[in-house]
Amino acid sequence: MNQRKFKFMGNGYGIWTMLAGVAFFLLAMAFMEDSLRSLTGRRFKLFLKRQTTRPAKAVLGGALVSALLQSSSIVNLLVLSMVGAGVVQMSHALALMLGSNIGTTFTSWMLVTFGFEFGIEQWMLPVTAISGIIMAFLDRESKWFAWCRFVFSLSFLFVALMFIKTGMEGWVADRDLQVYAGYPLVVFVLVGLVITGLVQSSSATVAITLSALHSDAISLIMAMAIVLGSEIGTTLKLFLASAGGLPGKKRVALGNFLFNMVTVLFLLLLLRPTEWLISEYAGIKDHLFALVFFQSMINFLSLLLFFPFLKPVSRFLMKRYTDDEDDTMFISKVSVTDSGIALDALEKEMQVFVRQVVMYNAESFDVSDQLPVNMAIDSGFADQSLSGKYDHIKILHGEMYVFSMRLNQTVISKDEADRLNRYVAASRNFMYAAKNIRDAQQDILQLRHSSNDVKYRHYLESADNLVVFYRQVSEVLHAAPENRFAFLARLYRDVSEAYAQNLSQLYQEPSVKLLSELEISTLINFNRELYTSFKSMIFGLKDFLLSPAEADYFDDLPGFIR
Repeated sequence: MNQRKFKFMGNGYGIWTMLAGVAFFLLAMAFMEDSLRSLTGRRFKLFLKRQTTRPAKAVLGGALVSALLQSSSIVNLLVLSMVGAGVVQMSHALALMLGSNIGTTFTSWMLVTFGFEFGIEQWMLPVTAISGIIMAFLDRESKWFAWCRFVFSLSFLFVALMFIKTGMEGWVADRDLQVYAGYPLVVFVLVGLVITGLVQSSSATVAITLSALHSDAISLIMAMAIVLGSEIGTTLKLFLASAGGLPGKKRVALGNFLFNMVTVLFLLLLLRPTEWLISEYAGIKDHLFALVFFQSMINFLSLLLFFPFLKPVSRFLMKRYTDDEDDTMFISKVSVTDSGIALDALEKEMQVFVRQVVMYNAESFDVSDQLPVNMAIDSGFADQSLSGKYDHIKILHGEMYVFSMRLNQTVISKDEADRLNRYVAASRNFMYAAKNIRDAQQDILQLRHSSNDVKYRHYLESADNLVVFYRQVSEVLHAAPENRFAFLARLYRDVSEAYAQNLSQLYQEPSVKLLSELEISTLINFNRELYTSFKSMIFGLKDFLLSPAEADYFDDLPGFIR
């Protein structure tokens, strides 16, 4: 039995060592990203924003930041967020991504120079050990911890590379790899795509490929094909990040995919002549440096191919993903010059808006299927992710606000002005109702997955209260106009009493003694966010549905949340 176990580990030692190295490499990259984000996140964001005034500056800015952060993924995700916020033009965002793809090859040059040429990983072991031990004694929120984590991650990167190289050499020693020589190059492209898709890091794929090439497991042209596949695989992370998001994010993700795909297909057709150009014409005889040169060549070629056509590509992407799904359903179809029709359109838009807020809040507690049927909304909104729904709600609120400000310039009568002001106040409170739940998302997830029975029971009770509340909201929305005031007044009273009861229960329930002071504070703050959301929804409804006199009644009531 022991001999069989030993034999199994002996045969598999190389592959497991290599896989452990890949895991260490990914961990080191994650540590490096986190440390650099905490050290310079805002400054890099501001720098990128300043670089987007011209496409050429955007390319240089993207390359520089990606090289310093050791990751194009961070830069690309930052670009996605800036596009989603509308602060970067599409053509400039694409230029940033072209630059970031170039900058990410800096990691490969660093690995091949220091990890293979000079073999400094042995020197990195004490650096990793010392920095790792120091980290254990530092405050996680301090700058010293972030700097120490950066040093640890950088040194650990080379330690991981040592594991990958050692494991690859051990794996190759037991196998005849000549059988792979006859495989078509497209197979190796698929290998690179799959590996990068799985590990979500083209740098890790390049590290594995460099180790395989260093161990003579594969030839240079096979390694080049794998790197081509990694260039496609690295675009998958952006697709995942943009899924269910705004059209602007989808455009950037598709643009990055098209850049890489077209360049990869072009080079795949000319892969053997390209190998000859690098090895013979350029005179790069070292296969490791030749491979990294080829990776840089891919991204520079992508820049040369697409930089002159950024605006046409942007127009194509704008047509491919239109803003229809973000457009308002009613106010975009009317003119503010006819104030009466415009106010009616705004009222209909508000009806859609409040249902979207209800859906978002209910889905946050995973109880959207318990809402009344008459609160259903269009599938375009329902199919979005939770964060996508919130982004949609914010955009719709902003569009209604802009429309209201334009409409304010054309209203004639005092009644129209009062009606418009009530709608503006209502939309603001509906937005607050969604934002309160958004701010409580971390607490919601913590309570939902808690192993503590008190915390989990509080989550279930809160979810039940939310369902009951929004069923009553549905009654108010669909009640006859003469009955709305009574329904809403009763709802306000019920929510006030429930808040006081829950707060008292939190302070008096014997089982709460099983919680720490921090957990009790979390429950109290969570309870406040939930009922503040309820209160904002009620105040939005009173401004939206009631007459000015009826709405004033609620303004004179004592507040139940202080």
